[in-house]
Amino acid sequence: MRYLLALSLHPLLSLAAPQLVKPAHPLAVGTSATLDGVRLDMIPARPAVAEVVSAAIPRTGWTVTCDSSKAGNDCSKAIDGDSKSFWLTDASARLPHSIVVDMKTSRIVGNITIQPRQDGTLNGNIGQHQVSLSTDGTNWRSPVAVGTYLDDNKLKTTIFTPATARYVRVTSFSEAGGRDSSMSIAELNVYEGTALPPSPATAGSWGLTVDFPVIPVSAAIEWSSGRLLVWSSYSPSDFNGANGHQTVTAIYDPATQRVSGRTVTNTNHDMFCEGLSMDANGRIVAVGGNSDRGTSIYDSTSDSWSAGGLLNIGRGYQSQATLSDGRLFTIGASWSGGSSSTTPKNGEVYDTASNTWTNLPGCPVKPMLTSDPEDVSLGHIYRGDNHGWLFGWKNGSVFQAGPAVAMNWYGTAGTGSQSGAGSRASDTDSMCGNAVMYDAVAGKILTLGGAPRYVNSYSTSNAHIITLSNPNTAPTVTTIGSMAYPRAFHNSIVLPDGKVFITGGQYYAVGFTDQTPQLVPEMFDPATNSFTSMAPLSIPRNYHSTGLLMPDGTVVNGGGGLCGDCATNHFDAQIYSPPYLFRGARPVIRSVSAASVAVGGSLTITTSGPTVTGFALIRLGSTTHTVNTDQRRIALTPVGGAGGSFTVKVPSDPGVALPGYWYLFALTQDGVPSVAKYVKVTKG
Repeated sequence: MRYLLALSLHPLLSLAAPQLVKPAHPLAVGTSATLDGVRLDMIPARPAVAEVVSAAIPRTGWTVTCDSSKAGNDCSKAIDGDSKSFWLTDASARLPHSIVVDMKTSRIVGNITIQPRQDGTLNGNIGQHQVSLSTDGTNWRSPVAVGTYLDDNKLKTTIFTPATARYVRVTSFSEAGGRDSSMSIAELNVYEGTALPPSPATAGSWGLTVDFPVIPVSAAIEWSSGRLLVWSSYSPSDFNGANGHQTVTAIYDPATQRVSGRTVTNTNHDMFCEGLSMDANGRIVAVGGNSDRGTSIYDSTSDSWSAGGLLNIGRGYQSQATLSDGRLFTIGASWSGGSSSTTPKNGEVYDTASNTWTNLPGCPVKPMLTSDPEDVSLGHIYRGDNHGWLFGWKNGSVFQAGPAVAMNWYGTAGTGSQSGAGSRASDTDSMCGNAVMYDAVAGKILTLGGAPRYVNSYSTSNAHIITLSNPNTAPTVTTIGSMAYPRAFHNSIVLPDGKVFITGGQYYAVGFTDQTPQLVPEMFDPATNSFTSMAPLSIPRNYHSTGLLMPDGTVVNGGGGLCGDCATNHFDAQIYSPPYLFRGARPVIRSVSAASVAVGGSLTITTSGPTVTGFALIRLGSTTHTVNTDQRRIALTPVGGAGGSFTVKVPSDPGVALPGYWYLFALTQDGVPSVAKYVKVTKG
């Protein structure tokens, strides 16, 4: 089934190529001006507040209540239509604060906007917050949105899955700048939702919206806590004009539903457009980008960032993969650090023990280049070596599955080696497509979509399965039935039951626009090699979007934009619950015999609840620019089961079971997963 819907605050979206927009991005000075290769007059400017508010539900007859108000700043000011007036809590009142709007009739709602006070003072700006809905004003559902707003006076937008409500409540748990304990709103508006979502039993369900004080362009899971770490660039909403000295980050904690922000300065590194992967100890390693030689390492156990060794070759937009011996491999990336034409962006390998990068001249980038017309027009490599689909494999090897149609094997011993691995069947170059190792034991990689060029190109719906065997051996490539929707800039996430969830993306690939989004996700079933449409998105997830598997089996999908004062910045993410979470009770993993296991080793697992028929390991993910080289799935065959006690064996090859931290899920016969436990796999 296909769904057609229009988004609140967005025009009806079509599949035609994007057109010039008015008003255009404020930096546009003519059709030759570009932002990262995209003409500025195709990037919409942030709309005027009056234009946004004109689409809101009329507030005639509405009433509002609040927990506190200062004399002359009562809560009715929040819905009086005058942005110069504002509601402000009394100075003596302590947080949290809340305001409740009664719309007098139930209706389908899909988002709110909050205009902060406009008198030149930031006091009362909402920081940590929660948005809740009710039909009677007494019984409140679980929050539809949580998070932290950026501390400025610009309009805040929170979009959520459409639901029926009469009452809308906004609760503030912190003042955004920590200046006092007040809460203030100049104007609070509510907007119609487009339609109620389909049945979650068949299509899954989009749930909680998480508002961030940054655009989540990069994201990773913390193994020690299950928190979600995200970051943008030197600025919460822009990467252009970076000073190269800092990165703005945020952390979402699912346990508390709180978002905290931090600006990382001690590594002297703007991590935007970095290479990204998790090392063998679960540390998050971000390399290159706007600061093209920097290495920054996040250790979740100490909640701290530290600087690593400098790259030998400056890079930006590269991919990075963890190897079977625990080292990290990177290649390509002429977006920053100079062109590959003058300094070939050949491979390097990082030894986390010695904190050093070593050149691998035997790993040339040239065989993996796409044929991007932009490189031809520029006269040097800029796009063709971006975002490689890299997979650490056996004996320290790396398989490059794309995005070029030409595939390659890279060896990392000594000074490195390279050998061609053939073409990806009848596929085209597929820049900003996805590749997912959904069955690591069988060496199976699913490739999905992408476009022949980075920008200004129609995407494809192509899908292939690549099956690896031994390094330097040509893989088997099988063309399967296409996705229902062509996509570029999308995200694909392997799930505990072995299926792959494909979300977001764009039909016509142009960065920094919300035009031609693919709002209907799809689910790939490896049992049938087929795709099924899932519940539609409420928010476009195009260029600079992210997607990851959470430890509870849900998927977080967020971000998009990062274009300064534009209309298409998405400071949020949304949680998707796959259909398997609507099939009854979940099993529970009560205990695991060890927190760490060597390849080839065994684990004893005890469970309770519904009967368990299988287990799965999924390596924790990290992602930016549609690339996630960390995720892969291993199905584990259990032995035993009496009294809920099972034994499973981890594959013996560290190229299959890469060293690092993995989710361990228990599964029922219907594919219902437990909440994951964390297991560290070592190379032995």
